[in-house]
Amino acid sequence: MAWLKTLRSVLRFRGVELDAVERRLARVANLEDLRRLARKRLPRGIFDYIDGGAEDELSLERNVARFSELEFRPRVLRDVSGIDPQVTVLGKQQPLPLILAPTGFARIADPQGELAVARAAARAGLPYTLSTMGTRSIEEVAAASKSTGRDAPLWFQVYVWKDRGLVAELLERARDAGYDTIVITVDTAVLGRRERDVRRGFTLPPKAGLGTLVDGLLHPAWTWAFLRSEPIVFANVVGKNSEDGSDVVSLHEHMERQFTRALSWKDIDWFREHWEGPIVLKGIQCVADARQAREVGLDAIALSNHGGRQLDTSPAPIDLVAPVAEAVEGALEVYCDGGIRRGSDIVKAVALGATACMVGRAHFYALAAAGERGVEWALDFLDQGVRQSLALTGCSSMEEVHAGLVAWRVAREASTRKTPES
Repeated sequence: MAWLKTLRSVLRFRGVELDAVERRLARVANLEDLRRLARKRLPRGIFDYIDGGAEDELSLERNVARFSELEFRPRVLRDVSGIDPQVTVLGKQQPLPLILAPTGFARIADPQGELAVARAAARAGLPYTLSTMGTRSIEEVAAASKSTGRDAPLWFQVYVWKDRGLVAELLERARDAGYDTIVITVDTAVLGRRERDVRRGFTLPPKAGLGTLVDGLLHPAWTWAFLRSEPIVFANVVGKNSEDGSDVVSLHEHMERQFTRALSWKDIDWFREHWEGPIVLKGIQCVADARQAREVGLDAIALSNHGGRQLDTSPAPIDLVAPVAEAVEGALEVYCDGGIRRGSDIVKAVALGATACMVGRAHFYALAAAGERGVEWALDFLDQGVRQSLALTGCSSMEEVHAGLVAWRVAREASTRKTPES
């Protein structure tokens, strides 16, 4: 019977996948899918801490949305048979213009926390930045990265506390453990008003109440993993002060008590006395401060509004890349931190003058959705996106990416709009 033969030729049945993580990842097409999976798997308060921004979350939305306003101007009939997205970041060659940004409290997403992200980054050959507020220690993360057999860069992000002796001790530990770069976050003189956290009374570690228990029952996999794991603490400062996460603490109150508001440009000299390697300032949000960073001789700056989590209606980082790159004239490296969701976003930022991009939520969503394998999936997705974007714009390497490759859609529309007759 002809119809049966035809039916047999087109029918295909998927094999049964017994691995739950692989089943999950088989349904993922992009980072937004990972975000949705993270939302499904995490208690709502935990997800909102990772996903949320300050106040009306306008900066949070614009960080991502502004990339869609930037269009490619692809060239064709170019030989793109070999694609090489390698770049040099702070004197070291790496396979992609990508840096994993610091994210605090990673163990609220997955028990392995920062260890999983560090291993995935190392295997990809990319720098991983450990947060001061990490839930795995400086030494643990260094050991995890080295366990992969890859010599990937490790960076350490510094929040500046009132206790400078403790900051100096952390820098010494980072140096001894093999970290080669520090990232000083400079946009947290006070904590932004994160209203999702306010509504849920979010604390670290998460505190148990009736709402928490109900949410936990609705997310049994996360709850079971949380209960089987050792307590979540601020691993880098355990025993160093009274607020190391051993007891429940409000993040807002913790920052008010521990973080200094007196940090200024003069303090760069203090950091140079205590750190011999490269120094990156993270949180630059205007051209004037980029020029100041150049004048004091910093190695790099990260254009960042803290993922839209500090000052709402602050500028989207991608909007700052071109004017800042022009202002610093190559005297220091410029990183675009915020809103990266595809490899094409990375290529756009480099076209405008960025040395590399930093991603935070991208790997946080991935960690929550599928653990270490989720982070590997996200990094591979971004890598493939960069390679595809290079090929489709007619570039065979990052060196061929230039400003003429992109154009702001609004500017283009304005230039072609006819002036109404009077």
